[in-house]
Amino acid sequence: MESALTARDRVGVQDFVLLENFTSEAAFIENLRKRFKENLIYTYIGSVLVSVNPYKELEIYSKQNMERYRGVSFYEVSPHLYAIADNSYRSLRTERKDQCILISGESGAGKTEATKKILQYYAVTCPASQQVETVKDRLLQSNPVLEAFGNAKTLRNDNSSRFGKYMDVQFDYRGAPVGGHILNYLLEKSRVVHQNHGERNFHIFYQLLEGGEEDLLRRLGLEKNPQQYHYLVKGHCARVSSINDKNDWKIVRRALSIISFKDNEVEDLLSIVASVLHLGNVQFAADEQGSAQVTTENQIKYLARLLAVEGSVLRDALIHKKIIAKGEELISPLNLEQAAYARDALAKAIYGRTFSWLVNKVNKSLAYEWEPVQYFNNKIICDLVEEKFKGIISILDEECLRPGDATDTTFLEKLEETVKNHPHFLTHKLADQKTRKSLGREEFRLLHYAGEVTYSVAGFLDKNNDLLFRNLKETMCNSENPIINQCFDRTELTDKKRPETAATQFKNSLSKLMEILMSKEPSYIRCIKPNDAKQSDRFDEVLIRHQVKYLGLMENLRVRRAGFAYRRKYEVFLQRYKSLCPETWPTWDGRPHDGVAVLVKHLGYKQEEYKMGRTKIFIRFPKTLFATEDALEVRKQSLATKMQATWRGFYRRKKFLHMKHSAIAIQSWWRGTLGRRKAAKRKWAVETIRRFIKGFIYRNHPRCPENEYFLDYIRFSFLMNLKRNLPKNVLDKSWPTPPPSLCEASQLLRQLCMQNMVWTYCKRISPEWKQQLEQKAIASEIFKGKKDNYPQSVPRLFINTRLGNEEINAKVLQALDNEAIKYAVPVVKYDRKGYKARARQLLLTQNAAIIIEESKIKQRIDYSNLTGISVSSLSDNLFVLHVHCEDNKQKGDVVLQSDHVIETLTKTAMQAGKVNNVNINQGSIKFTVGQGKEGIIDFISGSELLIAKAKNGHLTVVSTSGDADKGH
Repeated sequence: MESALTARDRVGVQDFVLLENFTSEAAFIENLRKRFKENLIYTYIGSVLVSVNPYKELEIYSKQNMERYRGVSFYEVSPHLYAIADNSYRSLRTERKDQCILISGESGAGKTEATKKILQYYAVTCPASQQVETVKDRLLQSNPVLEAFGNAKTLRNDNSSRFGKYMDVQFDYRGAPVGGHILNYLLEKSRVVHQNHGERNFHIFYQLLEGGEEDLLRRLGLEKNPQQYHYLVKGHCARVSSINDKNDWKIVRRALSIISFKDNEVEDLLSIVASVLHLGNVQFAADEQGSAQVTTENQIKYLARLLAVEGSVLRDALIHKKIIAKGEELISPLNLEQAAYARDALAKAIYGRTFSWLVNKVNKSLAYEWEPVQYFNNKIICDLVEEKFKGIISILDEECLRPGDATDTTFLEKLEETVKNHPHFLTHKLADQKTRKSLGREEFRLLHYAGEVTYSVAGFLDKNNDLLFRNLKETMCNSENPIINQCFDRTELTDKKRPETAATQFKNSLSKLMEILMSKEPSYIRCIKPNDAKQSDRFDEVLIRHQVKYLGLMENLRVRRAGFAYRRKYEVFLQRYKSLCPETWPTWDGRPHDGVAVLVKHLGYKQEEYKMGRTKIFIRFPKTLFATEDALEVRKQSLATKMQATWRGFYRRKKFLHMKHSAIAIQSWWRGTLGRRKAAKRKWAVETIRRFIKGFIYRNHPRCPENEYFLDYIRFSFLMNLKRNLPKNVLDKSWPTPPPSLCEASQLLRQLCMQNMVWTYCKRISPEWKQQLEQKAIASEIFKGKKDNYPQSVPRLFINTRLGNEEINAKVLQALDNEAIKYAVPVVKYDRKGYKARARQLLLTQNAAIIIEESKIKQRIDYSNLTGISVSSLSDNLFVLHVHCEDNKQKGDVVLQSDHVIETLTKTAMQAGKVNNVNINQGSIKFTVGQGKEGIIDFISGSELLIAKAKNGHLTVVSTSGDADKGH
């Protein structure tokens, strides 16, 4: 509380006891409203916690928040569920007395969520071990299972508990949760067969249909549509947008595994859930005698399989009643109304007993128990309800047990006759004219101090009887389903005592609960619902005023304030406020009682403002506490400044001394380290040099201990040198000279290195460059060392073609049809007789070499008729294409000149497949002029290029040493 007193003007007070106008209900509600608007949903009334449901997630339940409240004094932190939980836990351990936390409030006020948060707090903050962790996990995971089977959507709450909740958790000597026990009490079984408009049956039915696997639903005979089941449609809201049944099913299914349910047990449990749905779909029709007959045989077959009973026995039990009178068994048929009652009674019994079995099963796994916390605060109403012979419960039981035609109406008449003079009881008959307008003829009203509650007697006797016909019990006792077999004990068949009515069960369970609560030290949490629409940030003042009234919060506050608003142990009070008095600051050496006396005297407290008890100080007025708190805030500022200055001086000097000491230590250590390193280095150097010299002496000997270091060093040095001086490309032939012992290894490494460079180079080249290299390789093979102008062609790239299509006559292209031109180059042709030079074009196609004169094809030389190619060894550009003369179409060999002779001949030889038929001649070349005639070309070196016919009739070619192939 003290930690946030300074914020009281903005968020009200954290403890209603500190309200100045504590008798005003308006002031009480305004304080609630102010804190609710700031998302401060918790407020104290002394040790009682008031909680307002925010209807939204708040960031106040993290592990960090849990640690903030663990082990802290109750009022040292702001109000929270965790403070109540931790205070009860610490009291349990320190005082060695059982504790209980009572959580009350109407549906939708947040009781279930508060329970979950407290469980989570204990799971995180309590001591842990492997066994304890298992208990914690089961403790948390049992909650969704019990909620699935025991909670339902109501008009006020989507997750309303339809059974009471009292959780008893046992702790060991270390404070770890280790065990407990579960008692089941008064599940709202009537919800199984009937729901009001806008409400649903228990969650598990919808979760199973929505989330169950197809195979599981097929085994259970179920469909996913809840509209198919009579017990699920009475509330007209089978599906709700705010509830995710499919996701909840996954949570429940996982939780069942964690709390030790075996697969066969889960299957048996779900079979029972499915059987309830099938029971609801059992229909009856009347025969000629008016007796009920089952008309839905398919449902009986499903029920027989799911409940593991005989189908014919179950069918007969649903439409007949067995009565034992004077030792004789009488079987009488049921009419339609009675058969429907028997069916619904069986469904309620099966589900109710299965829920009890489930709670006991969870109890074996966890050790905690749930009981109802439904009790009346006003004794006069308690007596009216439960007084023997004259109370409402006694009258209700009497009507259920007496012979004759007892009805709900006769019960109401008996009430009017017996308790008509009770000031808090009212019926339509007993009310005045004005009140009768709001009270039906089948209703009675109890006048509680916190408000009026009206009850309708319709169905009171049936619900109180809670009877199941004997033959239905017998059928269930014979079931082979293990769970059903445990739920229906055979001793019930021999027990002639009438079963307790529902009201008597409630009364007895409530008495047991009160005995338990009276043995424990209580803590209280009062939950308040801010509005009926479940909307966040909406504060309905009328609704809240009603809850404040019936929860008795104003009475609680008045009782608390009747004495003193604020009370604290002397030690706590002195520890918090001692800085306000010079005599108690910074420490007080005497008794805390005397220290507080000195402190309040210094603060100027008046005698009527406080009282000194044996262990606590009591302050009557909130304004006195607030004034003290304000003085503390001012004092904190000056203390903080002084403490900061003192601390800085102390810290800096301490840091300086530490640094000085560290510097001296480091210097000393470093000098020693340097000396040791230097000595070790010298020793190593001496040993290394000695080994190196000895190895050098024995270097030519076989490997031995004397020379192994030297040889290893030489090898290592060679390899490291090789690493630094590897060839950069395939043309680089450099390679370090290896020592004798590594010659073979060096040669292998050299080969590997070359292979790797070649592979790397080949991997990088493009298809175009590959073609260029192939052509260059062929040119080298043909001309290298044989023709003078070849070296000048090496660095020059070959061109794909020397003539574009636009430079070739269109008629020629048309004549070639679709024959692709692989290469084209301008050439000079020399006549066979007069050797006259004529400009021509040489085209290479896939199958032939073609000589073109403008628009005419002068000669076509198929590659098959090309017998060879001749060229001189000088640097001239002349060459001869030798043609097979037996072909009448051919006129003889062709003498051509190309400025790109190396390129032209290489491409021609490759295209024609005549690489091995290129002849490089020295001196002269003979060629065929015509049929049986030959010509000769003489090649001589000279000072200038000259091509002319000589007097001897030969073609003379004078070639200079500087004449180079222009294209290459």
